[in-house]
Amino acid sequence: MSAFMEETKCLLPRIAFIACGCFSPPTPMHLRLFEIARDHFEMQGTHKVVGGIISPTHDSYGKKGLVSSLDRCAMVKLAVQSSNWIRLSDWEVHQSQWMRTQSVLQYHQNFMNNYINSPSGAGDAEPNGALPGWLPTSLRERSDPVQLKLLCGADLLESFAVPGLWEDADIEDIVANHGLVVITRCGSNPDKFIFNSDILTKYQRNITLITNWVANEVSSTLVRRLLSRGQSVKYLIDDLVLEYIKRQRLFNVKSQDAPAPPGGDS
Repeated sequence: MSAFMEETKCLLPRIAFIACGCFSPPTPMHLRLFEIARDHFEMQGTHKVVGGIISPTHDSYGKKGLVSSLDRCAMVKLAVQSSNWIRLSDWEVHQSQWMRTQSVLQYHQNFMNNYINSPSGAGDAEPNGALPGWLPTSLRERSDPVQLKLLCGADLLESFAVPGLWEDADIEDIVANHGLVVITRCGSNPDKFIFNSDILTKYQRNITLITNWVANEVSSTLVRRLLSRGQSVKYLIDDLVLEYIKRQRLFNVKSQDAPAPPGGDS
């Protein structure tokens, strides 16, 4: 039976997840989204998940509380050290300007599938000839393409309705050609939001709604607020990320979350 299940799994369509955002700083909940999504698809037995990608936004995005992309990428790298399948992509931050989410998805999906189809396996290697670190290692085990889905919370889904924030063409391309995986809170009603949108209703088959039954309200905004007040954020973010924040003195870190002065307490 196990051999049959393994053979069946090899025939499942392959998908990967990408989360786009500020990650200023990254929190455990950002990573939990990936784990919740992978669990869902594995339990449903409909797809094989080959990788997860975190893509921090460009510095020119200009959102309040946004530290430099160099620091945000460093923190994400530290946060995903314990994961064997979630990886950082710094492609977006190295572009000349802010990139639309649709463009970010298209680039990564095209890169993966070009890599799969390249006879040498090199695909579109980076200028130095190396493959990017975000590339899932198992891609060339099969020759079928990978669909990259946008992984997000319900707040991003609802932002589609904010006037002027998204181009309708971008929303349609994301949902039609990639798909959405939306992690929702218990008690929220994303189905109604989808019903009220003609575009989302049209491509509803490409939207996966997953309820997160373990409430976690720790956000980047909350972490920044506590740090600026000199309050502890230990156990709210990864210890390695916290140490980096202290060392670099990010987010107006104060008092107990600031590093000790040279020479100890004297």
